[in-house]
Amino acid sequence: MDVAIGLVVLIASAAALAALARRFGVSEPLVLTVGGVAASYLPFVPEIHLEPEIILLGLLPPLLYTAAIRTSLVDFRANVRTIALLSVGLVLFTTFAVAVVVWWLLKVPFPVAVALGAVVAPPDAVAATAVARRIGMPRRIVTILEDESLFNDATALVALRTALAATMGAVSVWEAGADFLLAAGGGAAVGVVVAYLLAMLRRRITDPVMDTTLSFLAPFAAYLPAEGIHASGVIAVVTCGMILGHNAPAWQSAASRIAERINWRTIQFILESAVFVLIGLQVRGILEDAWNSDLDHATLLLTALAVLAATMLARPVWVFGSALLTRSLGNGRAVPVSHLVVVSWAGMRGVVTLAAVLLLPQDTERLAVLKLLALVVVGGTLLLQGMSLPWLVRRLRLRAPSRAEDALQKANLLQQATAAGLAALEQRVTPDTPDAVVQTLRDRVLWKSNAAWERLGRAESELVTPTAEYRRLRLAMLRAERETVLRVRDSGAVDYEILQHVLAQLDLEESIIDRFDEAEDEHAEPLAVAAAEDVCGHLRDAPLVRAHTGPDECAECLAEGLSWVHLRMCLACGHVACCDSSPGNHASRHYAGSGHPVMRSVEPGEAWRWCYADELLG
Repeated sequence: MDVAIGLVVLIASAAALAALARRFGVSEPLVLTVGGVAASYLPFVPEIHLEPEIILLGLLPPLLYTAAIRTSLVDFRANVRTIALLSVGLVLFTTFAVAVVVWWLLKVPFPVAVALGAVVAPPDAVAATAVARRIGMPRRIVTILEDESLFNDATALVALRTALAATMGAVSVWEAGADFLLAAGGGAAVGVVVAYLLAMLRRRITDPVMDTTLSFLAPFAAYLPAEGIHASGVIAVVTCGMILGHNAPAWQSAASRIAERINWRTIQFILESAVFVLIGLQVRGILEDAWNSDLDHATLLLTALAVLAATMLARPVWVFGSALLTRSLGNGRAVPVSHLVVVSWAGMRGVVTLAAVLLLPQDTERLAVLKLLALVVVGGTLLLQGMSLPWLVRRLRLRAPSRAEDALQKANLLQQATAAGLAALEQRVTPDTPDAVVQTLRDRVLWKSNAAWERLGRAESELVTPTAEYRRLRLAMLRAERETVLRVRDSGAVDYEILQHVLAQLDLEESIIDRFDEAEDEHAEPLAVAAAEDVCGHLRDAPLVRAHTGPDECAECLAEGLSWVHLRMCLACGHVACCDSSPGNHASRHYAGSGHPVMRSVEPGEAWRWCYADELLG
């Protein structure tokens, strides 16, 4: 009962602290850790001693899996060299840099110093993701940090395993290399096999509940066999998760994907929050043990500061050094210095360091001091780097992903999907298909596509769009429908199971109503699309802008007594007409009548163009 109460209090406290951090825009890992430290000094809070298996088996696999299924396999392949340099090269470099400092100051055996170096070397996926989500870094940096933190754990744990073996006897370089190859290759192989075995089952499951249950088993089904053959369970979980996430649209039903996404986001939130509180709860006991050891306090403080400095400085040295070497060899494209600065400073430590330090044997020399050093690195990086990283990103003026530009790309992609859907509709219509059904389907996909374009241009607060009105009115209708069903429920006139079915249908429709958030960021530059190599000839030949002498209005709409939503301008003749969301559709009609293929948005702050002939954005 005490354990159950403790778990409830832990999760509730962690959730409350995380919500508080989000409310005030503060780093969640830092707030949770500080909260755990404060709680550890309360007299009624028992001292926490975690077994490493609880973290390595109970927390690490699901945390890695939930990040892996959301990781883009395409982006990983595009950045694989950078990720390898960080997740393998940087971890080993940091391991030995810290080892030299520990060996020099504490006079412990060098294998023990290497073991501590491996413990503090890997940055944490949870901390990196939490900070990146909060401050809105450029997407390529976020991709590199997340993918690096998924794979560097394996390198650190293999290095730790090798160092612990060296404390009990000689380990040759060849043995260490073979151990690393087995861990990496074996883990990847297990991950691939488990992923495709689960895929065979997943293709035969249509029930979202059963599919989600299978998803919950996936990280452990990959981790345990890999560890059983002395391969890397971390790499197995990450490989399995990336394959399943990449192929989910083909292997899962839509209902299963929605259920899996919501459930794993919930699990991720609970585990992330609980992990950092647990880190804080460890502090009091480890601090007291180290402070009461036979090591004098001055040396202890000096060593803690030196290890923290070595850990934090090793990363920029490696990042800038490898970038300079790569550039001097002429390999790859040049990376902006501002990106290198952010990547070199985003090295917060977390759950893996906490778990790895607990793997050190009890007879390890100066074990209490080594545990304290690991905690100082976790707390120091969360405090110094986690708190200053948002300021650094703002100082460097790195541009976060623009919601407005994202909306433009979403509208473009949705337009292509709509065209494909309409083509499939035309191919499958039979003489027996009612015209009303065909028209309803055509109107629905066109409405969805137009809704995405309506989000561009002026805000809904300035201009009422058809989609906004549909959303407002349909939500009001759904509220009235739900109130009626609830009144029937309270009267007891209808069976409860039938009521639940009707309420579920209303909830489903409300959940799929197009909801678009207005772009929050102001743009000093026009909303445009970067020139692509695969644009059509019409876009290459058309001018980027064209001056027009008339007012910004649709003359056809004025003549017909209609109102427009957004305005478009033909780049061949300068004719201004209304968009497809407008009742008149005069821009599309102008293309049909004139054959002029390229138009440009005339909305304030927008400079994107559209080719009607090839249905391409440019």
